[in-house]
Amino acid sequence: MAHNAELGRRGEQLAVDHVVGRGMAVLDRNWRCRLGEIDIVARDGAETVFIEVKTRTTSDFGHPFEAITPVKLARMRRLAIAWCEATDAPISRIRIDAVAVLAPTEAPALIEHLEGIS
Repeated sequence: MAHNAELGRRGEQLAVDHVVGRGMAVLDRNWRCRLGEIDIVARDGAETVFIEVKTRTTSDFGHPFEAITPVKLARMRRLAIAWCEATDAPISRIRIDAVAVLAPTEAPALIEHLEGIS
């Protein structure tokens, strides 16, 4: 389990570096409430973006995006609403994105970013 937590933290940091490199500003990380957790909340121009990060070392058991199910998307929508209600951040438009990180131990990570998945 410690390995999975460490892999998750590494993947989230790579995802943060990726979105910052794309010009987004990170507003929050690992925000939690009774409904669950949002990995990254960022600002992309006028949009507030809620980002789910999935990290794997290989795609042997499927691509990381395959772990984002309709149930997970519905939870992300509820979490986005909860975050908006809990913060004083100005919100005009919201978007839900996903970042997949394939992070093999012996090679550079591969990062894919899907915008507006829900």
